[in-house]
Amino acid sequence: MTAQQLSIFIENKSGTMLRILEILKEAGIQIIASTISDTVDYGIYRIICDNPYKGYSALKAAGISVTLTDVFAIELDNTPGEAAAVMETFAKADISISYMYSFLVHGKGILVFRTSDTDKTRGIIELNNFKFVTNERLNSL
Repeated sequence: MTAQQLSIFIENKSGTMLRILEILKEAGIQIIASTISDTVDYGIYRIICDNPYKGYSALKAAGISVTLTDVFAIELDNTPGEAAAVMETFAKADISISYMYSFLVHGKGILVFRTSDTDKTRGIIELNNFKFVTNERLNSL
């Protein structure tokens, strides 16, 4: 099981982020977590939100370059070393992490990541009884 993330290609110039946030606000989208990676000229703004399909539609309608991306999200106890233990499991299985970010919701850590091998990752998550987090589950936490 995966969660859906909005991946938005944005120019690195004044007002671009504001425009995206205003579009999402007008659509009634609640951002749960986000991260941005950038270069000199552009960035990728990744968002986990309460309604990714509605957010995607609103951004597309406004001419924004956006994709819906499946990512893994797992729930962790909010204790030191939990993320390291999970990442060790993937490293031992020879799974590369493309990117990762995390956040807290009601005292639970949520680790969001994308890997080099979706099927193998899903199997490792199931084998180790890690708790999958979907967008629906995030909305109920």
